[in-house]
Amino acid sequence: MKTLQDAFQHTLQDIYWAENALLKALPKVAKAVGSAELKQAFDDHLKETKGHVSTLESVFKSLGLKASGEKCDAMAGLLKEADGLIDEAEGHARDVCLIGAAQAVEHYEIARYGTLREWAKVLGHTEAHELLTSILDEEKAANAKLTTLAVMTVNGSGSTSKTK
Repeated sequence: MKTLQDAFQHTLQDIYWAENALLKALPKVAKAVGSAELKQAFDDHLKETKGHVSTLESVFKSLGLKASGEKCDAMAGLLKEADGLIDEAEGHARDVCLIGAAQAVEHYEIARYGTLREWAKVLGHTEAHELLTSILDEEKAANAKLTTLAVMTVNGSGSTSKTK
């Protein structure tokens, strides 16, 4: 990469791969949780993620590029961690760990989409800027929903062990 345009295209391919990987991972995560509300949140985010992939394809099209992904090591690592949590944690602990893992994914996506949106603006890619802003807004809303769910329901619904 030698230019901002090169970095923009590379990062766009990176997040496209990441969203597609998330599409494959979310059903397993949703199946692994015990909380009905958390399962519903993961199912809802699966639908949103399908929309993000479609929107990213529109971004590529607006740039005159074919939609393609390049492996995102960050997302691969986050999904590997979630997979490990499914295997290692049980019951309530699994739910709280997976909501935390989901928020790590959301925070990564928020960082990436925020960067891409600003680069699109600087590069004069108006349509891409608008489309990326719409995804960024949805990712922020998904993170807020997870936070509310954690605070109001999931974190406090299991047995706790307090030490003095």
